[in-house]
Amino acid sequence: MTRIAFLGLGHMGLPMALNLVKAGHDVVAFDVMDAARQAAVDAGLTVAESGVDAVAGAEVVITMFPAGKHVLDAYQGGLLDAAAPGTLFIESSTIAVDEARAAHELALAAGHRNVDAPVSGGVVGAENGTLAFMVGGSDEDFEAARPLLEAMGKRIVHCGGPGLGQAAKVCNNMILAVSQIVVGEAFVLGERLGLAHEALYDVVSQASGQCWALSTNCPVPGPVPTSPANRDYQPGFAGALMAKDLGLALKAIEQTDTDAKMGRLAQELYAAFASGDGAGRDFSGIITDIRDGRV
Repeated sequence: MTRIAFLGLGHMGLPMALNLVKAGHDVVAFDVMDAARQAAVDAGLTVAESGVDAVAGAEVVITMFPAGKHVLDAYQGGLLDAAAPGTLFIESSTIAVDEARAAHELALAAGHRNVDAPVSGGVVGAENGTLAFMVGGSDEDFEAARPLLEAMGKRIVHCGGPGLGQAAKVCNNMILAVSQIVVGEAFVLGERLGLAHEALYDVVSQASGQCWALSTNCPVPGPVPTSPANRDYQPGFAGALMAKDLGLALKAIEQTDTDAKMGRLAQELYAAFASGDGAGRDFSGIITDIRDGRV
């Protein structure tokens, strides 16, 4: 049993923390939002009065925050000082590569260990304990984090040194965004050609166009009953989060001077989608903007 401080109890963080409890770990949790703390209490988690209180006495600190600014502010705002020497910090937020490396350096300077371990798999993956973790950090720290990550996920990949977990995540989500857009375009094109959704799905899901954006996150109701399209695009993975992640991708594209035309276009389209009601809808809901000519 490991004493874990879990900070950030949103749609992803709460079920991740609960899976650690199910695996037999001692979890003390915290979130800055009153509603998130209450939901955690209702779910049976032990909730501290503050992040600093949660970290005191923990062997491992897991953070699941909205953005890199929150991570760096929390690290410098008392978390690193409150932790016992040698505490392992697992940073599972999706943040920029340079922010992940800055967090790593802050943790090391304070006498701690750190890995970046962003996740893929959405709320369903968090609830079912089937997330994929992309991990950046030393071999030793990766092995220390692995048993805890395995309590929350099914695929744990060591991507290399500090920041490279975030690098893998930003590349993955760029692929996902482009895929989701073109799958939406294909269904709209099929509609206008008179092709039934089910027929198109039956062909493509067993052909060279098969992808996660189709087989799991199918943007039209019917073919995949568990996809958000069957729940009026309730997220899932909200458009605002995809727009945020593509902003990180764009930052990386510009920093590395990479010729990534599709990634840039996807960032533009999801920024527009998330500027309206798409922010709170599943990112597959961009098909409605495609259908209505708004992208």
